[in-house]
Amino acid sequence: MAGPKKLFIKTYGCQMNVYDSERMSEALSTRGYEQTDAMDQADMILLNTCHIREKAAEKVYSELGRLRPLKDGNPDLKIGVAGCVAQAEGEEIVRRQPLVDFVVGPQSYDRLPAMLDQLDRGEIALETEFPVADKFDKLPARSRPSRGPSAFLTVQEGCDKFCAFCVVPYTRGAEFSRPTERVLGEARELVDRGVREITLLGQNVNAYRGHPGGLSGLIWELSEIDGLDRIRFTTSHPNDMDDALIDAHGTCEKLMPYLHLPVQSGSDQILKAMNRKHTAQGYIALIRRIRAARPDILLSGDFIVGFPGETDEDFEATMSLVRTVRYGQAYSFKYSARPGTPAAEKESVPDDISSERLQRLQALLTEQQRAIQDSMVGREVKVLFEKTGRLEGQLIGKSEYLHAVHADAPADNIGQIRTVRIVESVRNSLKGELVG
Repeated sequence: MAGPKKLFIKTYGCQMNVYDSERMSEALSTRGYEQTDAMDQADMILLNTCHIREKAAEKVYSELGRLRPLKDGNPDLKIGVAGCVAQAEGEEIVRRQPLVDFVVGPQSYDRLPAMLDQLDRGEIALETEFPVADKFDKLPARSRPSRGPSAFLTVQEGCDKFCAFCVVPYTRGAEFSRPTERVLGEARELVDRGVREITLLGQNVNAYRGHPGGLSGLIWELSEIDGLDRIRFTTSHPNDMDDALIDAHGTCEKLMPYLHLPVQSGSDQILKAMNRKHTAQGYIALIRRIRAARPDILLSGDFIVGFPGETDEDFEATMSLVRTVRYGQAYSFKYSARPGTPAAEKESVPDDISSERLQRLQALLTEQQRAIQDSMVGREVKVLFEKTGRLEGQLIGKSEYLHAVHADAPADNIGQIRTVRIVESVRNSLKGELVG
């Protein structure tokens, strides 16, 4: 009797793609596939792609080119492209790389088992429509094996904001919120399997409308689940940070004091050109309200430098906003055009100017991140230990502020939340000692 077929998935991009890869693996398990970490032993290779970074499509084509020897050595090997590049490129992928057997967009991967029937008939399978039906409702029930103490859970997809630089509305479609009962059911299953911390995911997660009380209503219901000790969410838009969600940060004990709230620029002129529909002062005022509700909250953000039309004065406004807000973590990038987006037709800022601005911004953000991390020394934090470290007897976990923390502790502490005193701040992590 033949053994299970081997599936290798390479995941690019955000946490939502990590979650999607898990669900695609589960869908394919109904057809006898189990995941492997060895690409050269796989019967199917699936690239789950992201369209956010620069030249994303070309990088996928390059990766596909590197798979040619594996396909030549095993003509039965199935190669698929999923995710946002699949949605954006569609038939072009098959035309440019004939070794690809199937292409599936992020809203259609519930169709994967049926697509295998097409492959068995010798057909190329292509699914890049935006179906009306809820793909999550069609996916198989999640498998039951135990898993690590933290997990992602997608609750919202798509975006209606149409920022001038962003492809998400075109690759993920309109905003869609999963019904509360389905989210709660999946959360309970995760907790039954050992999960103690859940991060709620969405392209615009605080636009969640599956509960009458919005995202805060969902968070409060999740907080009633026994065994679920920590709740986080990402990524948010400033315009959807309502009063109830701000209040939840101050009153819901299970909602962690960490918030990723992208602003992109500190210049109102650039924010308007980006179609962000908020101002720099409006964002700063929002941050003050959030900190009034939860003074110790750690803030994270996103920034784009060199957006078309950005002047020196616009960039200095961004630097001023960063100094005002003080970020504990942030992501910053040079603008790169995405085909089909409004900003792609505009004249770019010269690359040498964008590079110099990015270097200055990242230096300031790194300085702030380091200062906030150093300020943790001497404090006691609650750490959810997730895995063993590189050194014998060392465990690694996350504090409530999402700082990586390592400490000497017995292995039976994995999956436990322990009080840890921080004794040293090192590069990108904190060193601690167990208390008690």
